[in-house]
Amino acid sequence: MGDGSCCVCKEAPPKYKCPSCRTPYCSVTCFKKHKALHTTCTAESPNTACPTKALEVEDLSWLVDNNRLRSLAELKGIQDALRDPELQRMILQIDGSSESEKELEKVMEGQAFREFTDKILDIVNPQE
Repeated sequence: MGDGSCCVCKEAPPKYKCPSCRTPYCSVTCFKKHKALHTTCTAESPNTACPTKALEVEDLSWLVDNNRLRSLAELKGIQDALRDPELQRMILQIDGSSESEKELEKVMEGQAFREFTDKILDIVNPQE
């Protein structure tokens, strides 16, 4: 998010992204306006008014469907971990970077972020 401004109000720096189409926005008010204007926004049809980073995935088995992501977000262990200010800082650092993959590699060197991602992977892709 380090570049540009909110795609709704065009004034403030964006702090968040629409969970459906990844359009950057700055506040709850702007999110509500976005959803009211784009009732059909989906991950498959991003808002083209404001470009967002696209991830390229070579192996489609790595994709996680929205229902599984939603259930993952509702798990207490994940919610508790996401309350940690240091983890929040790391996630924002990755998401806001123009070189996200390098930032991810950097934070993966630390134990806290690695433990968090291991929890997620255990849930998303449990080992038999």
